[in-house]
This record gives sequence, C-alpha cells and structure tokens, in this order.
Amino acid sequence: MTPIHAPFPAARFRRLRRTAALRDLVAEERLSAKDLIWPVFVTDVPGADVEVTSMPGVTRRTVDGTIRAAEEAARLGIPAICLFPFTDPSLRTDACEEAWNPRNITNRTIRAIKAAVPEIAVMTDIALDPYNANGHDGLVRDGVILNDETVECLVRMALAQAEAGADILGPSDMMDGRIGAIRVGLEQAGHKDVAILSYAAKYASAFYGPFRDAVGASGALKGDKKTYQMNPANRDEALRLVARDLSEGADMVMVKPGMPYLDICRDVKDAFGAPTFAYQVSGEYAMLKGAILNGWVREEVILESLMAFRRAGCDGVLTYFAPEVARSLGA
Repeated sequence: MTPIHAPFPAARFRRLRRTAALRDLVAEERLSAKDLIWPVFVTDVPGADVEVTSMPGVTRRTVDGTIRAAEEAARLGIPAICLFPFTDPSLRTDACEEAWNPRNITNRTIRAIKAAVPEIAVMTDIALDPYNANGHDGLVRDGVILNDETVECLVRMALAQAEAGADILGPSDMMDGRIGAIRVGLEQAGHKDVAILSYAAKYASAFYGPFRDAVGASGALKGDKKTYQMNPANRDEALRLVARDLSEGADMVMVKPGMPYLDICRDVKDAFGAPTFAYQVSGEYAMLKGAILNGWVREEVILESLMAFRRAGCDGVLTYFAPEVARSLGA
C-alpha cells in the first residue's frame, strides 16, 4: 500500500496528535488486560514462598497464595495465569519422575485453581528442568540431552496436567517432535479440547537467569542449553520451527524471549496468521523493574514495552507486569 497525503501545509500530521481524544481515535494498536497471561511461581517448599531476589516484586507463592493470585487476575480481567513450579530439591532426579506425578505441586495447584476460580484459564509449563537433577529441559545421558526419550516423558507430563484440569499446555522444552506426540496423546486420552501453546521459537538466551533463580534451577544446571534451544543469530529457522509445530497440532505459538526478538514475532504473524504470543522473560522484567526502582526510567516504559509486542503482531504477552498493567489500564 502506497500512502497518499497532501503536501505541507495541507497535510499536518500533528493535527491528529493535538488532544488525547484525537490520539485515541487514530491509535493503530490497543493494549488490554485481556492480552495478558500472568506467569506465577508456585511452591510448597517451606520458606521458599518469598520474593525472588533477582525479580523485585515477584514472589513464589503457596498453593493458597496462587489461588489468591488467580482471584486477583479474574478481578482485573486477566484471562489466564501460567504456573511454574519451584520443586523440592529432594524430588529432583535424573529420571524426572516427579514431572508426571498427579500430586506434584503443579497438578495440585491446577486442581485448586479450577475449583476456586473456574473462569480463569490455567496454562502450564511442559519441560523437565524443574524436576531434573541436572537442571536441563530433557533427560541427560553422558552429558547428552536425549530427544526421543524426553518426548516420552513430556507426553506423560502433559497427560497428567490435562487430567488435573489445565486449559493450555505450554511445551517449552524445544525437543523435536514433542508437539505431535503430545497432541496424539491428548486425543487418545480424550483430552481433545486442551489447547497447546507451543514455545516454537525459543532462543538460547542470557535473559533467562532470574527465572532459573525463581524455579531453583540455576545451581543445578550443568552446561548450557544450546543443543536444543535456538541460536540467537537465526531468523529463518524460527519460521521452519513454527511451521512444524503448527503442522503437528499446536493451536498457538510463542516467541521467547520477547523484546530482543520482535522481528521474529512480526515474521511469524505475517507468515502464518496463527495466534502468536511472546514471553517478556525474567531478564527483561528485571532490567525494566530495576531501572524503574532506581529512578532511571519512568513506569511508562512498562506499557511502552508491551505495546511493542502488539505492534509486532502479538495477540498476547506473558508478562510478570500483568497485574500492575491491568490495574493501570483500569480493567
């Protein structure tokens, strides 16, 4: 489309910026509480339900505390929360059996939320790192992360979460073939209506550090995740991965991290038109929050950062800022 406008002074772009009412009328994108998913850390480890040091304002919550968060989300108009567990270190093993335990912290919390706040959509994380003695998203043998054996575990994990009442499953592991395997498993088990939001383009990023502190995986991680998460230099590969995951049965796709990868968000939305999400990850949150607390930038940067996702084509954003953004928008 070629823009057509009269020459100055017939055309004055500032005319439509003159008042708030005019600016609202011609705004190209909108941000609403309904565009947000709130990531929440849950634990039943005594003494672990405290603020995460590297994420000011973010706390690990007990099951009861997570129910209260879900109630708050419902009041604020936030449609979904996403659960991430801080697992008792004694339950983290090389085989990761706790990942599909029907009574693990995630599955108990799903049931509790759906009983107390049924209108909230509950999203979960599917990856082995919170349950893995090695801190990796997959099973490890002789220093190698195993793909196919891990996928079998992820299917078991997904079925346990679906049985607990999860509405959206978020495979974040980046193993090949896991979306197709999980979709087949869900269909065969009768969970045909459970949605999959695939972390389709998840990069091997340095922005995840505070999250690993929050789930207790920082100290456990041996090596790095570069053999299964994406190279930050790659753009075309992201489109191939999204295409694969959609073809295997993903209902929605995600780009992670968020702000450093807005070009990927735009590419994905333009190429596929599928529901596209981004995760404003812990490192992004920590940088913005730290700068705000130090008085280096104003709080308006939060809304500005989230509008960038909408402008890049995202239908929604996972962000730790969700409740304060919802409050500021007057949801």
